[in-house]
Amino acid sequence: MIDEISMKIRADELIRMALAEDVTSEDVSTNSVLREYAFGTADLVCKQEGIVAGLPVFARVFELLSEGGVAVEMRAKDGDRVKKGEVLARVSGDMRAILTGERTALNFLQRMSGIATYTAKMVRLLEGSGLQLVDTRKTTPNMRIFEKYAVRVGGGGNHRYNLSDAVLLKDNHIGAAGGVKQAVAAAKAYCPFTMKIEVEAETLGMVKDAVAAGADIIMLDNMTDEQMKEAVALVGGRALVEISGNVTAENVARLKEIGADVVSCGALTHSAPILDVSLKNLRPVDPEAFFDGADEA
Repeated sequence: MIDEISMKIRADELIRMALAEDVTSEDVSTNSVLREYAFGTADLVCKQEGIVAGLPVFARVFELLSEGGVAVEMRAKDGDRVKKGEVLARVSGDMRAILTGERTALNFLQRMSGIATYTAKMVRLLEGSGLQLVDTRKTTPNMRIFEKYAVRVGGGGNHRYNLSDAVLLKDNHIGAAGGVKQAVAAAKAYCPFTMKIEVEAETLGMVKDAVAAGADIIMLDNMTDEQMKEAVALVGGRALVEISGNVTAENVARLKEIGADVVSCGALTHSAPILDVSLKNLRPVDPEAFFDGADEA
């Protein structure tokens, strides 16, 4: 599972990559209007209601860019439901670093907050069912740690993080092995006993084979509601049952009656719209007045 600590372990490397993508030699726009250090402040303003996620990443962009020359005063925390017009943070320090880091910091925050907001919406739609909502590996390259963290902030859970975490025998693995039973047997012979084995089943026959082979988790892939209910009955509690395939906020509520344990949703990370936030009101400020509290909004 991805929490704030595990995200922070990887964050610096990925943030630096994002900054390097945006600045290859210099920030020409900023350097043309600010030739030397100038202290200032700006407000992080929310422009629509949603769940905020990624505030530590937003702040870290400026910390890495300025080596301590920019501070971020948080007025919200990850997981908060925020509203239009709300000031989420105040950024203060070297205005050159604020201007250069603005877009990268906002890109992380908007993306992560959008995922958390969409996840929270789907979690609400599943309330009372006992069905756990989890993400998939359908993430943006080099953004997985942030996107899976955002799913957790929104109230969802994480499926495997990457290919090293667990065995998931999909259609092509099964085809390569010669069938479900052969694929599960091969996985059991190869993997440590601590590792779960999941089988993707497209038919009821594959479900029967997966149960007989001793799979720990059976994923019902793109089945009809009637097929899924029959599959749950066939499994009979001998394995966890996961639902997968084109799940969105528009159709997830119908899955509450299936009787499965988990629903995985690629849309959480590949289709969630951003949450609109902006860095506004950048202005020069006398640092002595600021630290004396005279500039407080």
